[in-house]
Amino acid sequence: MGELSRRDMLKAGGALGAIGALSIATPAQAWTWSAAGSVAGAGAGLDPRWVWDEEADPLVASILDRGDVTRVNELLRTWTKNGQPLPAGLPADLRDFMERARALPPWADQGKLATVVEFNKKRGLYLGVLYGLASGMMSTVIPKEARAVYYSQGGADMKDRISKTAKLGYDIMSHNAYRPDGEMVVTCVKTRLVHAAVRHLLPKSPYWSEVADEEIPISQRDMMVTWHSLPTTVMQKLTAWKVPIPAAESAAFLHSWQLCAHMLGIKDEYIPASWAEANSQAAQVLTPVLAPTPEGVKLADILLGLGATVDAGILSKPVLGAFTRFMLGDQIAGWLRIPREPVWDPLLKLSWGPFIAVREGLLPFPLAPEAYWLFDEFLRKAALLFLSEARPISIEIPDSNRPS
Repeated sequence: MGELSRRDMLKAGGALGAIGALSIATPAQAWTWSAAGSVAGAGAGLDPRWVWDEEADPLVASILDRGDVTRVNELLRTWTKNGQPLPAGLPADLRDFMERARALPPWADQGKLATVVEFNKKRGLYLGVLYGLASGMMSTVIPKEARAVYYSQGGADMKDRISKTAKLGYDIMSHNAYRPDGEMVVTCVKTRLVHAAVRHLLPKSPYWSEVADEEIPISQRDMMVTWHSLPTTVMQKLTAWKVPIPAAESAAFLHSWQLCAHMLGIKDEYIPASWAEANSQAAQVLTPVLAPTPEGVKLADILLGLGATVDAGILSKPVLGAFTRFMLGDQIAGWLRIPREPVWDPLLKLSWGPFIAVREGLLPFPLAPEAYWLFDEFLRKAALLFLSEARPISIEIPDSNRPS
């Protein structure tokens, strides 16, 4: 597909984009998930593989083509709070888009957003570890995501890239995430602009084009795959660990991530309305695509090395690898070339369940307190590592791909 037709398809969006793309589609699992189970309750029924962001994509492509990226990034560095006015001097077309994009949808529920604050307080240690070692490591075995990250500009500086990813996790856990004095809306809107830029730039990368099985990255389906690696995977793990979660808090946690999906530009018809629908959709779009890639293996090694550079003790690379194996299973650990650990692997299998039960007050203190305190210290340090990566950082529109 030539550059002109590619950009025309992006501008057309929706049904026209689907028709144009389907003509070149390679066989793949059909989209069968029903929009009746979405927050919208209905939809056009288009396969999200062929839907991107018809508002943001042509806009950001224009900003890149006319050389406005540096000026726009300088201005957007000053926009940090949800309720803050947009910076003066932004191009009019960008300003108009951002004013629309920053508005919460009519279905935003302030009661649920208040409830999720309590959930995040009680489960913060678990969430920090799960976002980092379950969701973060899972992203390396999502082939399209791993390739897009590795060959885009962010792939050249993974410390910076990880920090920006961690910021979203940190912001959504904040007590004021979607309030005027919070930062989650800002993070989502800026990330939406970044995604649009990557869609414009990455097809020009000879390295990405050589290995990619798509013409345009980060489709709506790709975004939902990544979304499921976060809240859906986290809730599945908490459920498997038998962490007692009140129904209202579970629904509130889902709602905070439904809003995140909407603010990132995902169409409401693709956003699951319940955990049952989320699990159903994830079974179709996430689980079947998990696979190793050379890029993912490299990214996983970088992620595991991050902890080792911060703490050579309990957060050493072997320990982080053992937790990855425990959370994601032997197959994924094998794909990522994570070696087995003779001490930590059996310790986690035998002791993690009782540790969670003790922490939740479901069992009396065990006879082996060393394991309890070891796990508890790991939780605290790993969560701190993940959250500390959300230091003040500016999410900016890239203007190039990974140089090599």
